[in-house]
Amino acid sequence: MTQTTRMPGTDALVLRYLDHVQFEKRLAERTLALYTLDLQKLQTVANQADVALVAVQSHHIRRWVAQMHSRGRSGRGIALILSGWRGFYSWLGHQSLVASNPVLDVRAPKSAKPLPKALSVDAAVQLASFQSDQDKDWLQTRDSAMVELLYGSGLRVAELTGLDVKASAQARGWVDLQDGVAHVLGKGSKRRIVPVGSKALQAVQAWLAQRDAELPPTAVQAALFTGRNGTRLTAQSIWQRLRQRSLSAGLATPVHPHMLRHSFASHVLQSSSDLRGVQELLGHVNISTTQIYTRLDFAHLAKTYDAAHPRARIKSAERK
Repeated sequence: MTQTTRMPGTDALVLRYLDHVQFEKRLAERTLALYTLDLQKLQTVANQADVALVAVQSHHIRRWVAQMHSRGRSGRGIALILSGWRGFYSWLGHQSLVASNPVLDVRAPKSAKPLPKALSVDAAVQLASFQSDQDKDWLQTRDSAMVELLYGSGLRVAELTGLDVKASAQARGWVDLQDGVAHVLGKGSKRRIVPVGSKALQAVQAWLAQRDAELPPTAVQAALFTGRNGTRLTAQSIWQRLRQRSLSAGLATPVHPHMLRHSFASHVLQSSSDLRGVQELLGHVNISTTQIYTRLDFAHLAKTYDAAHPRARIKSAERK
């Protein structure tokens, strides 16, 4: 433990614990710095409450959590602080210096889930329709098929990489061109069948023709999407290709695979208002996971209201 990270007057127990996590647990320097700040914060609030660190109780911790939350600290930030405090008191318990861990059953306030980022319909179509002058034919054909499946069927990137050319006992998933559906293996090893639109079917057929003509002899023959060397494409490679394609297409923000899944859900829900149907298409176990998409595009709903509701039209006229 270097002297530069020690606050003057730091409690001896805190210093001993920091030495323990540095030299015995060999924590990374960045993690050690965060632990130091969190424990200095603990010492400060304990001093203000005139309570020794070994005398801190759960009601003290809850009060300090409430104070941090009222001052605007996020639930995630508080959770990280509590994790540091919890480790400290666990160590004190092993040293027989406290009878119980006062942080053990204290949880941070829940933070509101951030809204998933989705493209507008125009931006999604712009990305799917983009044709690069720099990419080779096979690369462009492959990437077009990937984008069409991600956006057109709402696949997760792991579901996309798991697709094989055809059905087999070993296949995690495949696209049935005749029936116009994709069989995928989702989270929790749960299988589902999702529709594949006409544009995506055309894109996959074009890619299969290109793939079969140019695959090297050493290629993974089962994999639908492969790289230059014929191996199954990885999620990281798809992230990189999609980011590059979105920037080349002139989109305002780099696009990642899950953004296309969000866009699929948002756009289908806007058009159909069928929350249960979207839940099935996405493979969500709980409807609450799908409900977040109902909050995605309030501006779209407001415009629809202004255009459709007679009282809204009167109000709009009055504003002019």
